[in-house]
Amino acid sequence: MPNFLKHSIQNNDFILHSSRVIFWEQEKILILSDVHFGKIAHFRKNGISVPNALMKEDIQRLFEVIQFFKPLRIIIVGDLFHSVVNKEHELFMRWRNDLAAIDFVLIKGNHDIVSLEWYEKANIKVIPVFLKVVNIIFVHQLEDYQEEIGEKDFLFCGHVHPAIIIKGLGRQTLRFPCFYFTKKYSILPAFGKFTGTFLVEPKKSEQAFAVVNNDVIKIS
Repeated sequence: MPNFLKHSIQNNDFILHSSRVIFWEQEKILILSDVHFGKIAHFRKNGISVPNALMKEDIQRLFEVIQFFKPLRIIIVGDLFHSVVNKEHELFMRWRNDLAAIDFVLIKGNHDIVSLEWYEKANIKVIPVFLKVVNIIFVHQLEDYQEEIGEKDFLFCGHVHPAIIIKGLGRQTLRFPCFYFTKKYSILPAFGKFTGTFLVEPKKSEQAFAVVNNDVIKIS
């Protein structure tokens, strides 16, 4: 059974879920990043053998978390897709049609290169750089937000696929995707499991929550 932790920011309540998503309770918004649909088909097309089941697992995981939280809106902070249209995009389109009542918003990432016409057909609203809802800012890369983050503002981004190392007995170490929080922004883990990770080392004033199987564990 997937687990979660609650985290409060600026009088707003956010649920960090082990499916690598965040749910904003007050606004009923599901937040995720770096899904990279189409990446597996892209690799297979170029002769690299990757199991097709991985993409279906990601879609099923997303469907389950939508059923659990029942969001009014889904905000993807970049890289919903990985490359040009392929068979995985067609599978996503069929899946999207079954959830037509939910508002999908994509903050465009560096990998989101399919045409605007395709997004319109998929009923996905595309935001070029950033979106602000109340006092919460959504952007793909932290560097893309050129404005000053206000005293009462907080920013969510993706792109780097953060991970953290957990040390065990002896010299044993394990690496897990994580939610990374500073005082002014958070970097979400990649939702797609067929992605690399970037190791982060939180400072004393920062926090990391590792996604370990079906648990979310506070590390720092």
